[in-house]
Amino acid sequence: MTRDERLALLGPETVAAIHARVAEAPEPSDELVSRLRRIMTNPGGPVPVAQPTSAPAPRAA
Repeated sequence: MTRDERLALLGPETVAAIHARVAEAPEPSDELVSRLRRIMTNPGGPVPVAQPTSAPAPRAA
């Protein structure tokens, strides 16, 4: 959604109220930024390595 679409959907008063609330929030600490950066660059965690499995025995007819 573009900025103009959000403005049209929410209206200028709502967007201004959101901006005012965001401005009240404190700056994040360097530790928080570092932890979030790790999460955002690898959101699913490490890729699991497939473990070999033995094939099931064939069923008798």
